[in-house]
Amino acid sequence: MTCARTQEFLAKNKIAIGVQVDAKKQRLGPDEARAILNGADDVYIARGKKVSHFALKGATNLDEIAQLMLGPSGNLRAPTVRMGRTLVVGFDPETYGKLTG
Repeated sequence: MTCARTQEFLAKNKIAIGVQVDAKKQRLGPDEARAILNGADDVYIARGKKVSHFALKGATNLDEIAQLMLGPSGNLRAPTVRMGRTLVVGFDPETYGKLTG
């Protein structure tokens, strides 16, 4: 997780990080993005001020969703956070607040 705002949000709200991967050192591409979707029920993808929500149960467009998780370099965008069975890609304080309640 490279986003300082995400780290600040998690620390301020006393949310522990289970596993942290440095996106600069370990590149995750399209195959890994698709694999990260496994075990998730919902995914929120924040790009700028726009947040897209996808319910994954019965979804047939997983390859499209995985593509949206990638940045211009073709690697998984940071920060990517799993909260239970919910995946959040990018940082949006309102989404984080809603999910951490």
